[in-house]
Amino acid sequence: MRVERWSAARVRARADGLAALLTDTVASGASVGFLAPLGHAEAVAWWRGRADDAAAGHLAVWAAVDRSDTVTGTVGLAFPGKPNSRHRAELVKLMVHRSARGHGLGRRLLATAEQAAAADGRTLLHLDTETGSPAEHLYRSAGWTPAGTIPDYAAGPLGELRPTTLYYKRLDACRSRPDAPGG
Repeated sequence: MRVERWSAARVRARADGLAALLTDTVASGASVGFLAPLGHAEAVAWWRGRADDAAAGHLAVWAAVDRSDTVTGTVGLAFPGKPNSRHRAELVKLMVHRSARGHGLGRRLLATAEQAAAADGRTLLHLDTETGSPAEHLYRSAGWTPAGTIPDYAAGPLGELRPTTLYYKRLDACRSRPDAPGG
């Protein structure tokens, strides 16, 4: 399994495989912003939009691909456009295909994004995830801090309202670098 940062062109070119991952994630019950059933064409269009975000510098995307070159996971960092927010990023769309779960790929994708954020001078990451989801265990065990829970935050894939928990993580290694913001 290899994890690679994908350019906007690569995201656009591989939108079909990324869409297959997204539809699998939604079909498995994960609350990642879509309602079930999520059609493949809709998922492809969504990923092509993310390619535009990557081209504009608002998003970085990493993809995990297996030996057969099938997309098995993704993670992204969304960068705010405000001048007073350049020290932080939002972790988005950490997804692992059902066939690849339970082998540490989610943890590897998370660590990849954290390391890239630190290398980019980011000192704070944040995310939201469905309260009580398996992702919460991953984030807590990786040192993320819960900031609070919002009831009825988003509809799950079947349309029922679910709570979400907000998390953050300070990237302490960055703050000690002399070239890091605030360092």
